[in-house]
Amino acid sequence: MRTNKAASLALSAVATLTAMSLLSGCATLPTNSAPHVLRPFTPAESPTPDAGPAEDEEPDLLLRGFYAASAIPDSDYEMARAYLTESAAQAWDPSGQKLIVDSFGVTTLPGASAGKRRFAVHGNVVGAVHTGGSFAPERGKYEAEIELDMIDGQWRISSLPAGVVMERTELRNQYQPYNLYFFDADDRELVTDRRWVHSRREALAGDLIGLLMEGPAERLRPALPNALPSKVAYTGFKDGAFTFTGFSEVDAARRTQFAAQVVWTLATAGITGPYRLEADGSPLIEGADALGTDDFADESPLVETAGESTLYALVDGRILRVDGRTTQAVDGSLGSSGQITSADLAKGGQWAAVFGKPDDDKDDVLRVGKFGAREEEVMRARTFTRPSFEANAAAVWSVADGKRILRTVQSAASGELSTGEVHVDLPEGVDGNISVLRLSRSGTRVVMVIDGKLYTGIVQRGASGERSIVNVLEYAQELGGSVVSAEWRADGSLIVGTSAPSPVLRVEQDGSSMTALSAGNISAPVVAVAASPSMLYVTDVNAVLQVPASGADNPIWREVPGLEGMRALPIIAR
Repeated sequence: MRTNKAASLALSAVATLTAMSLLSGCATLPTNSAPHVLRPFTPAESPTPDAGPAEDEEPDLLLRGFYAASAIPDSDYEMARAYLTESAAQAWDPSGQKLIVDSFGVTTLPGASAGKRRFAVHGNVVGAVHTGGSFAPERGKYEAEIELDMIDGQWRISSLPAGVVMERTELRNQYQPYNLYFFDADDRELVTDRRWVHSRREALAGDLIGLLMEGPAERLRPALPNALPSKVAYTGFKDGAFTFTGFSEVDAARRTQFAAQVVWTLATAGITGPYRLEADGSPLIEGADALGTDDFADESPLVETAGESTLYALVDGRILRVDGRTTQAVDGSLGSSGQITSADLAKGGQWAAVFGKPDDDKDDVLRVGKFGAREEEVMRARTFTRPSFEANAAAVWSVADGKRILRTVQSAASGELSTGEVHVDLPEGVDGNISVLRLSRSGTRVVMVIDGKLYTGIVQRGASGERSIVNVLEYAQELGGSVVSAEWRADGSLIVGTSAPSPVLRVEQDGSSMTALSAGNISAPVVAVAASPSMLYVTDVNAVLQVPASGADNPIWREVPGLEGMRALPIIAR
């Protein structure tokens, strides 16, 4: 963990875990607390069903009204239960995960009588919101048979399956995504854990802290250890402070880490500070009565959402540095060989590159090095994917021959390189070639393109330092086999290039949605994508194009100054 001015209050005991750089020498929502709301919480206006069915409502419309109302969990789904008979309302169990469908179809089944109706409800499942609010993409069919009875002249649902099912539009209307933050396995930086919270819940701060106390989402737990002991608990907002118990055996380092998690979780949710955090009757961090984001600036998860990054480009087998409207070949073999097919660069000057000629009969060569220092051959194979560095260039990953995921590290003792294979647990039936593999900034997540489909996984660490990829899910299933390129953005989302009519898309970190970006003057397929905090880059059939990462709703993609008329691989050193 990096230190800062706030950490000086309690970080003298912090042990910093530092990875060797490659060639460096060269919730369950809380139900028993009612914390004070720190600011008025006003979600975006969205349609809200009336508190129950309308009088004399037709049975099919009442059924649709029930599904809309079941997206609102207030008071144990009181609004949805108003659509049920008394016995059904008591028997219905809405707990567990919530299925998300694209839309509902409602069909009348035969056998109706004067006081009874039966309907088949169906839809395409696109995902599920698990306990604690984490979203996971899923694919399948939802089918249910629902019975309605006439009770005192009004239709009510008398038989239905357990669980909550809602349309995707209702998820967006009634819930809002917020980011929780947990430290990575090196205690180096905060990693985003995106959760969906009912947007009308008044005790937002308490809900988010309650989710933090539960630890990372199930999918992320292989990569994000939960450092707090089980007896630590949140006890609510009292006398202007968020209060906790069970910290008597938690050292200063872990207290400071937890404070950073709380502060950044609340701040990015729009809950203004400073924040008073108390544990067992005393300030959580000794001597710090109030804390804010400035106290944890070095741990900011938003560190890359502002500022510039160095842009390089692979053109005609050489790496060029792009500076303003000029380009200059880098020193050494990267700038002179003319045989580079792909590369990744780190801000510290480390590089990994694949040397070879496309479509020849010779093996390609994966080499690593550092600007102004030595370089070494890692291995040879028929093909390699573009290399991808871990954080701080601690290791480099690539896929050999479309199948073998390789990780190369440098021995801290001898300085020698060693390469091991990374095991990946792919979903059943997925056995294609991996054409793209990119690690997230923290190295916690990985995105892969396999036979034109988009997948993300979680990087798990073994006891001996080995890595594996687990909990792999397919994202953006609507794209089919049209995905060509993908890269992580600074905010944790993905920029994806395709051969489809929508050539560039943003896919959210949890896979809950995708948004087509402006097609502008892009000519598909988009064979390469890159993202700096301020700019997005794509390579189409004609040239390298760029557009500001934020700004106009329908921006025009323009050629990159200095690379006009060139087809190149844009590379952001990170």
